[in-house]
Amino acid sequence: MLRNTKIAMVAIALVVTSYAAYAAKAKDSESDVLAAIQDTRISLSQAVTAAETRVGGKAVRAEYEKTKSGWAYDIEVVKEDKMFDVLVDSNYGNVISSAEDIAD
Repeated sequence: MLRNTKIAMVAIALVVTSYAAYAAKAKDSESDVLAAIQDTRISLSQAVTAAETRVGGKAVRAEYEKTKSGWAYDIEVVKEDKMFDVLVDSNYGNVISSAEDIAD
């Protein structure tokens, strides 16, 4: 019984520590996103227009995220009964990639 209690306490400590580390990272990430948004040349509406034009559908969700090549808009576009993920460069407005999202 004492052994199970110790294991449970260690597990709780790991969860609390992991959450604190995640919260600290998320806070830094939020400030990074805010700074990147201020430096972008392309507005969200311009990115949505580029994504909708590429797919020929309607945007339903958009995020601003860091990719391997820099910051970009990740826009989900619906066309008929299919969902597409469209990545739009936030500095130039060109579509980096467009692919059907099978998971959604």
